[in-house]
Order: sequence, then C-alpha cells, then structure tokens
Amino acid sequence: MYPGTVARTAPDRPAVIMGGSGEVVTFRELDEASNRIAHLLRQAGLQRGDHIALFMENQQHFMEVVWAALRSGLYLTAINSHLTAEEVAYIAGDCGAKAFVTSRAQGEVAAAMDWNGEELARVSLRLMTNGAMEGFQGYEDSVAAQPAVPIADESSGTTMLYSSGTTGRPKGVLRPLPENTPAEADARAAALGPTYGFHDGMVYLSPAPMYHAAPLAFSISAQRWGGTVVIMEKFDPLRALELIERCGVTHSQWVPTMFVRLLRLSDEERNRFDLSSHQVAIHAAAPCPVPVKHQMIDWWGPIIYEYYAGTEGNGSTMTDSHEWLQKPGTVGRARAGVVHIVGPDGEELGPGEEGNVYFEGGATFEYHNDPAKTEEAHDPKGRGWSTLGDVGYLDEDGYLFLTDRKAHMIISGGVNIYPREIEDVFIQHPAVGDVAVFGVPNAEFGEEVKAVVQPLDPDAAGDELAAELLSFVRQHLAGFKCPRSIDFREQLPRLPTGKLYKRILVDEYKKLAAGTSPD
Repeated sequence: MYPGTVARTAPDRPAVIMGGSGEVVTFRELDEASNRIAHLLRQAGLQRGDHIALFMENQQHFMEVVWAALRSGLYLTAINSHLTAEEVAYIAGDCGAKAFVTSRAQGEVAAAMDWNGEELARVSLRLMTNGAMEGFQGYEDSVAAQPAVPIADESSGTTMLYSSGTTGRPKGVLRPLPENTPAEADARAAALGPTYGFHDGMVYLSPAPMYHAAPLAFSISAQRWGGTVVIMEKFDPLRALELIERCGVTHSQWVPTMFVRLLRLSDEERNRFDLSSHQVAIHAAAPCPVPVKHQMIDWWGPIIYEYYAGTEGNGSTMTDSHEWLQKPGTVGRARAGVVHIVGPDGEELGPGEEGNVYFEGGATFEYHNDPAKTEEAHDPKGRGWSTLGDVGYLDEDGYLFLTDRKAHMIISGGVNIYPREIEDVFIQHPAVGDVAVFGVPNAEFGEEVKAVVQPLDPDAAGDELAAELLSFVRQHLAGFKCPRSIDFREQLPRLPTGKLYKRILVDEYKKLAAGTSPD
C-alpha cells in the first residue's frame, strides 16, 4: 500500500508512535504533512532527481520528511545525527543537497556549518523543527502554510545513504530512481510479506537510529504495508521489552550489541513483560556471536531471522532460526542475487574455501563522486559481480559464513588473523560488555593482536581482569590468535547502528607506536 491509501481507509491508525514521549502521528497526519512538505520543496525549486539532506535525531517529524522525498522524486540523504559540523557539511555538499532539514536538538551543529562556503552553495531551503535558529525557517509554520493535497507531478524518490565511514571517509550509495509512481506497489516492500510476514496492521519496533539504512528501509516498508512504526528515541533494553508489550509489537529489528544488553538484564527484568505479540525479530548490520544468538532463540523462541546485505542493494542472504540452529553462525543462503567466493587471483573458490564475498545479479549501484571506490567494489574480471568488502565461505549446501571484513584482517608473521573470531570469544566472558580486536605495529611480525575491552564494571579494569581474560581466550583459541595485551576503556567508539568505529582505535594506536600524540 501507500500512506495515502491508509490515510483514506484507516486515517486515525498510528503511523508513528514515539517510544519515549508516546507522541502519535496518524496516517492522515503523515500523509498531509508529507504532501505539504512536497509542495514546499517544489516551491524551493527542487525537481525530480534533486537531493535533500535530513539531519535529525529520532523524532516524530522524521518520517514526514522521508515520505515527502519519496513522493517528490527526490534522493533523500539521512545523515548520522552524531556527526560534527564539518562531517555533516561534507555529506550535504557531496550529495548536492538543495534542501536541508534539521531540528533544534541538532541546532548547534547545524548552525556551525559553513553556509556561505562553496560546499553548501546549492542549498536553497533550510528548515528546523522545534524552534528555528537564525538562518533557518521554522519547520512547523512553513509546512502548515502549504496545501495538504498531493503535488501535481508526484513521482517516486529513493534514498542515497552514506556509509558509516568505519574504514574511510563516508561514501554515498547512488541507485537509479524508481520508475513506478508512489502509489504503485514497491517490489522491495512487497517481498517482505512472504519473507517476514509483513501485513496490514502490523506493529514494527525500530530501536535503532533512523538515519541508518536498515531501520529506515524497514520503517518505510512497514508503513507501505499499513503498519505502525514504534520509534525509540534511544535504545534501552528494558524500555524495548516494555514497548513490545504496551504497543503489541509484531515485528522488530536489532543489532547484536542490543542482544547482548538484553541478555545482561536480570531474570526478573527479562520475564516482567508479555512478549506474546512478537512474531518476527530481525537482525543484521554486524556479526552476532553464536552463543549470544543461541541464548536469544532460547529466550524468544524461533522467531529470529538474520540477513546479510548492504546499503548498496547488490544482493542479500537470509536465514531463519530453524536453519541457523542446523548451521550455527551462518548468515543464510542467497535471497537476492547469487553468492560467489573469490580468491586473491580473482578466480572463484569452492565450498569451504575462504575468500572475498561477491554478489551477482543484484541491483546496480555506484559510489557517488567516487569512481575509484566504485571500481574497487566491482569484479576486476568484468563479470558484473560486486562486493561489500567482507570475507567468508560457502558450505556444501550454499550457506554463507562470514569471517570478517577484509579491511580488519590482521597479518602477523605472514598469518591472516580475523578479529571477529577473537571478539566472539571475549564477549562470552561475563565481565565483558564490549570488545574491539585489531592489529597494532610489531617490529618483528609486522602486526600483533591487540584487544581493547569495555568491562561491565569499570572498577574491575586492571591487571587481574586482563590476566583472567587472556587465560579465558587461550582456552578457546590458538596461541597466535590471542592478544599480546589488553587495554580497558569505559566506552568503545561504537556507532548507534551497532557498528564498531574501529578506525578511531587503530589510528590512535598507530600514532602511539610511532611516538606521536594520539590527540
């Protein structure tokens, strides 16, 4: 369906419920607001194929702007709400945004951007919700002044999101605009019906930041199905369970760090709420340690689905709980496209052989303004395959197992070591809240394995815990994979999307090894 359709058939049904404030946006309100914004964008000169940047925390106006872009034939770039003014300006400038929508909560960063510079020269409309600062139009009054009917030249838009930049500067993923009209069926959303049981009247819990590709895409699809999206302003494990009960959540999506925090709740807290409405729990975005997923299935039952895919949309795999229990650690079989494992020489490898993961037959994409990165992501032999940069293998039955990201691999004494395997062991220890494993310079071996641990109890950090953790890891892994040393941090630089911002740690330790200040 389409929000406009639901607005006619069930106008008072909640399209959005904010998990913290409880504020509700009905489908009628969502439809009318997105129509008004579409008129405002046309008035500012934006036409099909232009770009709009959305720099906003999880709040009630977020999906209004999204649907305005999707019904105006625009590219929507949702920007990480934790970035600095310089980083936001780079993305808004790089995508060529002609409109910029933000909030008072992000006002300090938005106001610090160089609006007189060449980078942002194309922006003709600046809106700010919840009280506008100087240099911005008030969102509420500007939107209310426009008609609530559709614009005359409605056409379908899409997202152009930027990578998290965990291994380099963010890059925008550019795909062709859809040719169908906004009211026509969307193939991507339609596929979620048989895959995950999306249905009219479903309730979808989104505990992650909406600027991230997966929460945004699934929220759009849920509303296309006539579903309510429950948006958490910020993830909290106990509040998430409470919302499942209070809102009758049927579907949800998570990242593994959220599972870890849910499992750290006491038995009393975990059993306090009625979760019987919960039919499907989806997870992706980062590797999930096998013991963690076993515990989640034991708790929630076989309702957990996992997929592997990227913003690029070049292919995907999927597995349900029953398949996964037969093959623990798999991310499933191909659901869109065909998976190939490729060796260093570009030749395809057989079952059980580890190499770069490529997809064939998925959607076409390019990295905006970066032909070199686009070429790097595509098969050098010209077979039309593309990769997200991950390493893994296929088993005899075609199930994909991911080893790690190629960029994270440690080469110590000529031996390839993958941090994920080591991190999966660390996280099983009850004293570990989070962990990052990476390579640091070593004069003899090139690199050595380093672990930085975020303990559950910060006061426990010290030599005694480090020795205990090293002993624990040695019980499970070969000696060459074990860290030479462990450092402790109160908080690791993990993005709200669940991805570890490992580059920050790697750069810091490289500077220390070189004898320069880590800033």
